[in-house]
Amino acid sequence: MSIAIYIVVMASVTYLIRMLPFAFIRKKIKSVFLKSLLYYMPYAVLSAMTIPAIFYSTGDITTAAAGTIVALVLAYFNFPLIVVALSASSTAFIVSLFLY
Repeated sequence: MSIAIYIVVMASVTYLIRMLPFAFIRKKIKSVFLKSLLYYMPYAVLSAMTIPAIFYSTGDITTAAAGTIVALVLAYFNFPLIVVALSASSTAFIVSLFLY
């Protein structure tokens, strides 16, 4: 029974977050600050969720940092996502082999 309550509460909160802007903002947004805030918000939230996961995923800060550095460099040079992901994972694995 409590799981059903949790699901209903989570669904309600998710619905409200998505419905409230449509219900209260009727006119076109003219504020440059508000437009930029709404534009960059998904990137900020994604970063806030991803960065901790990156550094806790390997169990060692050194391997995670090595993989992250490789991923950032390859992404900066516009490599495809699969290349970036595989290279970062491989780097973290290889560094972990040398550390242990």
